[in-house]
Amino acid sequence: MDHLREIETDGISNPREISRLAIDIGGSLIKLVYFSRDSSDHEDPLNDCVGVSNGVNGRLHFAKFETTKINDCLKFISANKLLLGGLQNQENPTSDKSFIKATGGGAYKFSDLFKEKLGISLEKEDEMECLVTGANFLLKAVNHEAFTYLNGQKEFVQIDHNDLYPYLLVNIGSGVSMVKVDGDGKFERVSGTSVGGGTFWGLGKLLTKCQSFDELLELSHRGNNRVVDMLVGDISGGMDYSKIGLSSTAIASSFGRAISNNNELDDYKPEDVSRSLLRMISNNIGQISYLNALRFGLKRIFFGGFFIRGHSYTMETISVAVHFWSKGEAKAMFLRHEGFLGALGAFMSYDRHSLDDSMINQSVQIPVDASCGTDTNCNPLERDLNETESMQCRVYQA
Repeated sequence: MDHLREIETDGISNPREISRLAIDIGGSLIKLVYFSRDSSDHEDPLNDCVGVSNGVNGRLHFAKFETTKINDCLKFISANKLLLGGLQNQENPTSDKSFIKATGGGAYKFSDLFKEKLGISLEKEDEMECLVTGANFLLKAVNHEAFTYLNGQKEFVQIDHNDLYPYLLVNIGSGVSMVKVDGDGKFERVSGTSVGGGTFWGLGKLLTKCQSFDELLELSHRGNNRVVDMLVGDISGGMDYSKIGLSSTAIASSFGRAISNNNELDDYKPEDVSRSLLRMISNNIGQISYLNALRFGLKRIFFGGFFIRGHSYTMETISVAVHFWSKGEAKAMFLRHEGFLGALGAFMSYDRHSLDDSMINQSVQIPVDASCGTDTNCNPLERDLNETESMQCRVYQA
């Protein structure tokens, strides 16, 4: 409790600064997005957040928790008075109960817990719609949001708003959803796979005894997958299979080397196992994503979700897979705010469903020089609220 009191002291000094909160509760992670206005603004918080005035400067904040540690998330919300980011119950205006927008399967699973612990209702928003809304918002509003990563080089992509659609959105959470996006509110889930972030974490925990996703990811940095994987050279006498475009170092069978000897799991280094697992899943996602893009003639594929986490090896593997199978015609593109698409979509849904007609056109505009750290490997409970990931923004009336 001493730690919690420290947060209450060091957090936002004026709770009126918080004017909007939305949450995405996934199978592995809980993501929060909330808006705080600059302390120099003194108008009504609700009006500020929707831009009824000429415009309100502030910040969009981003935070995450493991879903298994949902009580830490509840403490964080309570300690920093983020419930002021919700709205009063429209059906019963005299009620002192408020609600916040929420998406993800956990919005249903933990609904009673939020009401019991915080006295707050979760107003559920469709998960797929939130993902698309969040992605469209970022691609239109944030300069240098999308980038490619190949051969160790990160290159930002300038998005032409008039030529954004259609594109394939690949959201890699516990599982993977692949969504063809044709416009604002126009989308179709065309495919997916159960082999995603949950697979990496679940199998990795069983095989390496790592206790967190980040620990497993860090372990993979030090690994060598060639100790575990069977390569093309292993079955072709060390030669390239140039006739079909395969180098000797290409993976012929993930984890295949384990069948060619009498080793047990304990004979392999955990970091090598982690590296092989990460590469197997990333390769698989990259290949399936391109095949679905090919189905619909899509040249652009955007990857989101907290599986990636700005991890260079993951992005490189996905990019190489897309490049290889498309023969260089398609590109894998990544998003700086990759893990917060659903939470951002839920954040934007306030304007669609909770405000009167005069406020429908409100939106959040991110300036050209906006910046946001993408290192989300921290638990916000260990940091001052103002030190969580955030970006400068201005809320205005269109």
